Amino acid sequence: MLVLRRKLNESIMIGDNIEVKILEMDGDQIKLGIEAPTDIDIFRSELYKTIQQENNLAATQEIDLSTLFNK
Repeated sequence: MLVLRRKLNESIMIGDNIEVKILEMDGDQIKLGIEAPTDIDIFRSELYKTIQQENNLAATQEIDLSTLFNK
């Protein structure tokens, strides 16, 4: 893991087209601004983990196709 120190209004670049900027600091919280192309999904890590769990669950469930065609 890369660890960097940044001050208010400073930023870091990820690759050529993602910028993460420190917008505000309030006690133990910071507000980040992220500029990235619209085709890149950005999620909070806890939401991303939930999405991955739901996708894994959906991928492992069996579907009874006969119910779709026997109407």
